[in-house]
Amino acid sequence: MRMPVSEKWIGRVILLLMFVPWMIFSGCGPHRVKPVRNSSRKVLVLSEKVAGPGYKPYVIHGEKYYPLPDSEGFVEYGKASWYGKKFHGRPTASGEIFDMHRKTAAHKTLPLGTYVKILNLSNRRQVVVKITDRGPFVKGRIIDLSYAAAKQIGLIGPGVADVKIVALGKEVGEIASPQGSKPLIEISDLNRGEFTVQVGAFRRRENAVRLSDRLKVIFDYVDIEVVADGDAGPIYRVRVSKSKTLSEAGKLEKRLGSMGFEGAFIVRL
Repeated sequence: MRMPVSEKWIGRVILLLMFVPWMIFSGCGPHRVKPVRNSSRKVLVLSEKVAGPGYKPYVIHGEKYYPLPDSEGFVEYGKASWYGKKFHGRPTASGEIFDMHRKTAAHKTLPLGTYVKILNLSNRRQVVVKITDRGPFVKGRIIDLSYAAAKQIGLIGPGVADVKIVALGKEVGEIASPQGSKPLIEISDLNRGEFTVQVGAFRRRENAVRLSDRLKVIFDYVDIEVVADGDAGPIYRVRVSKSKTLSEAGKLEKRLGSMGFEGAFIVRL
């Protein structure tokens, strides 16, 4: 039976009123736009995807650690060690199962899933690894490498070696290759540019200000950078001086270490 004209018209109006709000709200919703990185940077092809970073603070042996919100510009010098059979097959902090034959590593504060380049300063051999775990919690050591990674840079025999850690960029896309799609990882040229040294990172602003005031007595440039960390609140980073070369920043890092700031590390701005 055909609907009377008046009822048909009313039905269309009701349908329109139901549809319009949906159009309005869908049009006003947030649109996430992926930032475009500097196209002049080199690209490194890796076969594994970057895992989600773990930002939550954690406590080991009574000491609290604050994972970095990002690894941009991270450079660090120190001693590396390695681990293998004892932890093979066990879950890591990232949730992945540790495989001593894969090139992975443990670091106290770098975001889980970050790729880093490790350079053995004694023989100049290097390897790219993925941070999947936390550690090492041994004084004087900055990173633990898997057996496979340690073997590549000649670390198995000595057990410990002086290394340089350079953080690589995050996954930015995929390209087709004979072996299938692989993520693209950006690498910054970290030998030249503008560098600073991070001395501390705090949840409480007053603690950052207190440290900043102490450092201003010695250094001309001291900055507090505020970084958002989701629901956990901001992180206040205290950074000292600015250098044009990595070697200058390295000297400052050593100076701060001799002053008792052993956790200081170089950051590329």
